[in-house]
Amino acid sequence: MLSQTIGFIGAGQMARALAKGFVRAGLVKPAQIIAADPVPAAAQQFVDEVAGASLVTSNSAVVAQTSTIFLAVKPQNMAGVFSELAGKTPPGKLFVSIAAGVTLAKLEDGLKTGRIIRVMPNTPALIGEGASAYSLGPAATPADGQLVGELLAAVGRALLVDEKLLDAVTGLSGSGPAFVYVMIEALSDGGVRMGLPRDIAAALAAQTVRGAAAMVLETGEHTSVLKDKVASPGGTTIAGLQALEDRGLRGALIAAVEAATRRSQELGK
Repeated sequence: MLSQTIGFIGAGQMARALAKGFVRAGLVKPAQIIAADPVPAAAQQFVDEVAGASLVTSNSAVVAQTSTIFLAVKPQNMAGVFSELAGKTPPGKLFVSIAAGVTLAKLEDGLKTGRIIRVMPNTPALIGEGASAYSLGPAATPADGQLVGELLAAVGRALLVDEKLLDAVTGLSGSGPAFVYVMIEALSDGGVRMGLPRDIAAALAAQTVRGAAAMVLETGEHTSVLKDKVASPGGTTIAGLQALEDRGLRGALIAAVEAATRRSQELGK
């Protein structure tokens, strides 16, 4: 179990997912977690879901009482956090930002500290299946990186990357769950079109995507190899793959990731 106390500035959905994951993994006790949120309903839901955690009424109180502070606010609200905390934080604090598009340089300038780690998580962290990437600020130590990597691993997989790649991470794994939901819905629609009841089609589609993803992660085989193992000569799968190519699925998904990445870059300006 970690000795650090964990603070959350912002107590919304992602903050709750992270806090619950840390407790579920046995990394910290609920009593080691403190949060603040200006929205009373969000604050109450946080302590309802993370039973034993504490609430305080200001961001500065979170910083004063914890050693590792997660900045879990929307990018447009970060300026307010900066105005409250800049130059007023005691030494030795580690800040972890999950705000999309807010660069390490902006965080350092706003908080007046370089001991920062920038993280891009995604919503499957809510069920412990997140895909996160993180980058170290100029004064963050290897031990800081190890700590945050361990915390993020409690809610899925976490990869250390150069900050210049975080916008692409946002476009791929940050936005990607929504793209996959559309794929599952479309597969389910296809099943219904061919006569399956909706509930059966939806369950089969979701489990198929889950199983295929697990095959990629657990076997380590390239996706093209796994695809070829399903597509026998002249069979049903290769006919379906041809239909996907004819209708541009591959290009559409590439374009979706690119568009989401470009938007992340815009938010960071």
